[in-house]
Amino acid sequence: MIKNKFVNMKKKILGLIVLALCVTSLGAGLVYAADDATGALDGCKMTQAQVNRLTGTVTCTLVDGVCKYTSSNCGMCCLLNSVYNVTDWIFIILITISSLMIIWGAIMFTTSSGDPEKTGKARQLIIFAAVGIVVALFSRAVPPIVKMVIGV
Repeated sequence: MIKNKFVNMKKKILGLIVLALCVTSLGAGLVYAADDATGALDGCKMTQAQVNRLTGTVTCTLVDGVCKYTSSNCGMCCLLNSVYNVTDWIFIILITISSLMIIWGAIMFTTSSGDPEKTGKARQLIIFAAVGIVVALFSRAVPPIVKMVIGV
């Protein structure tokens, strides 16, 4: 019983850590966007490659690597760029963790010596890794969904 409470507490803490990382990564784009000493948000920093992946949806005009908020589409460019960046990081992190989980599950499965409890744990780990891969692939679908919702 105490073990179950400890496992549930670990799951809650892991969920809070993931939530904090998501909020932090979203806020990092705003901090990175401030381009002068006063911290005023005059635009968002983007590379030409980031602008190119938005082509066909909105047109972004860069001035010294910054999409200035004085242009009409800059806010939309910065929003879509932030969505792309966050989903790219989520994809990379989930694929990495899922790959490691699959490797660890395979090691557990191989070293289980036919013990049903150990093979069950290994099977669960591999199933969770597969779910992680599906969620990572779904993160690639988020930017088009955001584009559809905002009408771009």
